[in-house]
Amino acid sequence: MDGFLPAETGRRRTLKAPIGCVGIGLHSGRRVSMTLRPAAAGTGIVFRRTDLGIDIPAIFDEVTDTRLCTAIGEGEARIGTIEHVMAALAGTGIDDAIVEVDAPELPIMDGSAAPFVFLIDCAGIVTTAAPRAVIEVLRPIRVEDANGAFAELLPSREAAFDAELEIDFPNTAIGRQALSIRLSPHAFRDALADARTFTLAEDIARLRAAGLAQGGSLANAVVVDGPLVLNPAGLRRPDEFVRHKLLDVVGDLALAGAPIHGRFRGARSGHALNNRLLRALFADASAWRYTGMPVLAESGATVPMRAAAAPAIA
Repeated sequence: MDGFLPAETGRRRTLKAPIGCVGIGLHSGRRVSMTLRPAAAGTGIVFRRTDLGIDIPAIFDEVTDTRLCTAIGEGEARIGTIEHVMAALAGTGIDDAIVEVDAPELPIMDGSAAPFVFLIDCAGIVTTAAPRAVIEVLRPIRVEDANGAFAELLPSREAAFDAELEIDFPNTAIGRQALSIRLSPHAFRDALADARTFTLAEDIARLRAAGLAQGGSLANAVVVDGPLVLNPAGLRRPDEFVRHKLLDVVGDLALAGAPIHGRFRGARSGHALNNRLLRALFADASAWRYTGMPVLAESGATVPMRAAAAPAIA
C-alpha cells in the first residue's frame, strides 16, 4: 500500500468540485459554515478563515492547543476541532484541499468523520499528475506522559500505515478496549469513519463552566454515565470508543504533511501526545525520510523540514 492509498495511485489527489455544509461548533456552540474546495497539487491541506481572510496550513507545528481537540493558529486566527475533517481527508486520500470556515471552530456534525466523508464522496476525487510523497519512519520514536500513556512510531517492512491503540476507562461503560488496523480508504470508511466522539456525564458541567462543550448534545457525542450509555440509540459498535480514538490518531498524524509509512502504537494517547509524537519525529533527521518527491512549501523547503525546529506546545 502507498500510505492510505493503493500502490497504483501514487499521485496526488484533490476534490473534483467544491462542496459545503452548515453545522454547530462543539465547544463554541456557534453556527459554522464550512466549504471544502479543490486545490493545486502541492498545496497540501490549508484551513481558511473566510471571516478573517487568514490561511493556516494543516501542519503539526501550527498546532497551538490540544485540550479536548486539535486546534491550529493563535488568538482570533484560531481554528479548532480540525481532527475529524483531517481524518476524513487523509482517510479518503486527499492530499490537496482548502477548508474554508467562517468561525473559530469546524462543525461537529454527528461527532464522527462520516459526514465529511459523505461530502468528499459527493464532491468527487481527482487524481493529478503530481507524484505523491510519503514519510518513511526509519527508527522508533516514542513520547509518553507522567501517567504512563504513550504514543510511538516504528519502522515497517511494508509500505503501509498500521495503527494499534489501547484505551482504558475503568468503572465505566467504556472499560478497556484495543484495536489494530491497517489503514486504507476502505478500512477507514468501514472501521473508523462513523465512530463518534464521547465524554463522561460527570465532566459535562465542568466543561461548560469552562466555556467548552457549549454545542455538545446526544446528537453529536456519546455520553457515558458510569456503566450506562445515555444515547437512546446506544452505540454504533461495541468498541466505538477505541475506534473514535484511532480516528483521532489518523487526523492528528495527517498533520505530518504527507502520509506516513510505519507503525503507530499507543496506549491512552490523545491529541497532545499525538502532536508531540510528530514533533519528536521531525526533530530527529535520522528518524525519517521521504519516499518519492516531497511537497514544497512556498519557501521552497519541504514542509516537515520547515517545521522541524518547532518547540513543543505546553
